[in-house]
Amino acid sequence: MTVVAVVGSQWGDEGKGKITDYLSQEADYAVRSNGGNNAGHTIDFDGKSFKMRLTPSGIFAAKKGAVIGNGVVINPEVLLAELKNLKANGIDTSDLKISNRAHIIMPYNILQDVYQEETKGKNKVGTTKNGIGPTYMDKASRIGIRMCDLLEKDTFEEKLRFNLEEKNQLFTKVYGKEPLKFEDIFEKYYQYGQELKQYVTDTSVLINDAIDNGDKVLFEGAQGIMLDIDEGTYPFVTSSNTISGGIASGIGMGANRLRTVIGVIKSYTTRVGAGPFPTELKDEVGDRIRETAHEYGTVTGRPRRVGWFDSVAFRHAKRVAGINALSLNILDVFSGFDTIKICTAYELDGKEIDYYPASLKELYRCKPVYEELPAWGEDISQAKTWEDLPENAHKFLKRVEEVTKTPLVTVSVGPDREQTIVLKNPWEL
Repeated sequence: MTVVAVVGSQWGDEGKGKITDYLSQEADYAVRSNGGNNAGHTIDFDGKSFKMRLTPSGIFAAKKGAVIGNGVVINPEVLLAELKNLKANGIDTSDLKISNRAHIIMPYNILQDVYQEETKGKNKVGTTKNGIGPTYMDKASRIGIRMCDLLEKDTFEEKLRFNLEEKNQLFTKVYGKEPLKFEDIFEKYYQYGQELKQYVTDTSVLINDAIDNGDKVLFEGAQGIMLDIDEGTYPFVTSSNTISGGIASGIGMGANRLRTVIGVIKSYTTRVGAGPFPTELKDEVGDRIRETAHEYGTVTGRPRRVGWFDSVAFRHAKRVAGINALSLNILDVFSGFDTIKICTAYELDGKEIDYYPASLKELYRCKPVYEELPAWGEDISQAKTWEDLPENAHKFLKRVEEVTKTPLVTVSVGPDREQTIVLKNPWEL
């Protein structure tokens, strides 16, 4: 199979960057198609740790380059800083391609994000305040500034003046804040565009031609399916479609191009920000998992909420995203535990259910139904094969396959690329 998609199957932070980096060793192109610099990922490469928000994980290994599709919203300042850091560490970024249709995060989008959250008080969504949502709002309102607009000085000037007039009305009259000045933004952002110009192209043409030519194309998702704007725990979601269908629209290709969709999961569950979380652990067990696995946000540094593995949420993710393979990360966290729990169903108002409710009120009333399995005492971080894992780890992994009805293709026992046990080659599914 020449096309493989990697999607987060929980609430993000599942370790998509690691499996993407691993698979990109065989890929010609590694492509990102949604989200913005709210989607941090950490890649351990060549003895160094790289924390990135916009640059596709495949930048380290994809043979023909990494691609940022039209569905991504780009903060040019963040992207340029990442590219500078990569170059300083000897990473070649010359093959990066950026869609000419990708939308730009402007300073007023970031401020609008901050002001909106401030006014919501206890009802705030818990955004990263990076301007992601307001940029998608501008896109839907047809006033967004795209990469191709940023490169045309007269077009950029016209759109920026128009947008500032509207945004300053909002800032001064609704939020009681100071207006933004055109001259503080225009030249600075136009120059950003000139610095990025060398990377800009029609990525839809590039990737469709690559698939037609039999190149191996790897799509990497951002955030997680339970944060999808349509299928997630709305309104505690991100601002884009994180399901596999979002990949097609986010790069400009037919959905029938996708055949293998790998859902990335942890051996437990995490989420950041507000919203329902049925299996959340608010005790010393949750604290132990958080500290052992270093569960703190790449972008914000916020401690992540931690819970047991939730197969109900995963089955929802599988259905809406067409997941047909599993990549499980951070199995090693349970070394030294006595037992591990898996949520197999919910109890809602005294009745057992196996679906994920749309209603937040119902979700908050859901109680997890658990199955308990024995853990193991051995350190498994050096395991290279299935046979190197202890029997209780085998039992846990097999049970995950059973409750998710999805085969495992990789199992991770640590953060490095080498700490990946490959059960099946995803490129051959």
